[in-house]
Amino acid sequence: MNDEKQPLLTGPNTPIDNAEVQNVELVASPSIHTSPFKDEKTKKTEYNPTTERYLEYPTSNFDTLIHLLKGNIGTGILAMPDAFKNAGLFLGVIGTLFMGAICTHCMHILVACSRELCVRNQRPAMSFADVVEDAFAMGPVSLRPYAKKIRNMVNIFLVITQLGFCCVYFLFVATNLEDTMRFFSINLSVHSYLAMLFIPVLALGMVKNLKYLTPVSLIAAIMTAWGLVVTFYYILQDLPHTSSVKAFASWHQLPLYFGTAIYAFEGIGVVLPLENNMKTPEDFGGWNGVLNTGMVIVAALYTAIGFFGYLKYGDHVSGSITLNLPNDMLAQSVRAVMAAAIFLSYGLQFYVPMNIVWPYIKTKLNSEMALEYGEAMTRFVLISITFIAAVLIPNLSSIISLVGAFSSSALALIFPPIIEIITFWPDRLGKKGWIMWKDLAIILFGVTGFGFGTYASLENILKHS
Repeated sequence: MNDEKQPLLTGPNTPIDNAEVQNVELVASPSIHTSPFKDEKTKKTEYNPTTERYLEYPTSNFDTLIHLLKGNIGTGILAMPDAFKNAGLFLGVIGTLFMGAICTHCMHILVACSRELCVRNQRPAMSFADVVEDAFAMGPVSLRPYAKKIRNMVNIFLVITQLGFCCVYFLFVATNLEDTMRFFSINLSVHSYLAMLFIPVLALGMVKNLKYLTPVSLIAAIMTAWGLVVTFYYILQDLPHTSSVKAFASWHQLPLYFGTAIYAFEGIGVVLPLENNMKTPEDFGGWNGVLNTGMVIVAALYTAIGFFGYLKYGDHVSGSITLNLPNDMLAQSVRAVMAAAIFLSYGLQFYVPMNIVWPYIKTKLNSEMALEYGEAMTRFVLISITFIAAVLIPNLSSIISLVGAFSSSALALIFPPIIEIITFWPDRLGKKGWIMWKDLAIILFGVTGFGFGTYASLENILKHS
């Protein structure tokens, strides 16, 4: 390896829901020199990517756990009661725990493949897009020409996912503001609030330096935690009997449940950056590691708020549980606080698609003036896209389900098992190839949810329109 500083790609290729993004530097150790003539086996025994990561501010296990929780708990958790409505009370519990287990397993797959490819390529760290590109580039000969194309495909899904998150954030803030202001006898439409929000959101999206967004993200996290506590306070009161709601919903509604649930569990993009930045990355995996601990907490929270929220409000539950809270001052304050928290998180969500799209556009611009105004114009166009989508689809539950089914399922359920099969092909897929058959089952589940979930979400959007 050379002695150059190598940036750890935590921002541009990372879909994050309410999680901090940090740009840190990895410095290759000048004392380690590897001969290019050594065989692959010697490289694997000598090179340890975790010892090559020289981080200015490494995170502790507790810090990583907090970031993991923030990366998974956002607007999705507030939509879980609506997801249970589309599945039924019993199936919602089983399905949410099952979905959490599969998503967590796919996160483990991604980390394992990243470590394997880091060893093969003698690189200290990799992003999601790096992993998928290197897997194809070093996999079966017939797949190698597609390495760049599959990297671009992953980046496209990342951009769609993050812009979808931003669209949901836009709509979430507007709908909660509409409900709050109605309490004060101010009756304006969702579209009116979307229009009023455009300029403040545009100003937030123009912030280029992440260090200015970090304290904003911390405030948003505190607001979200407080909002969830008060929400549980309301939904746990005067609960009806479980027989008052459906145990199983119709088959036609199940794809909508899938889309919403997978949207809520979309935290796979934050996994590699967190593991890459840990002081003790060996503590990330394992049965009682940081990843499993965090995801058990997330799955428990999702199941609890989905179960009790649907049991409390039944088929009248809204796309965000905050919209079902009573019209008293405390409940209104929850709506206002959650709306403010999600609004403040927009800039952090927008950082990801911007840092994927802008480098590509930058290569097409030649003059200094074009570069100066090009970035601002790119930000304006991308933010406008999320605004227009929110205006055209002012239905929170439908757009959450669509984003989850279309893009989140691909990133969380389809790409990781494909990467594992290609990375360990052909002789490291377990006895009788059980790893391959397991991964094919996950891929089939993801593709089925992708197809039926996207179709059902689009059908629901058109029906409401």
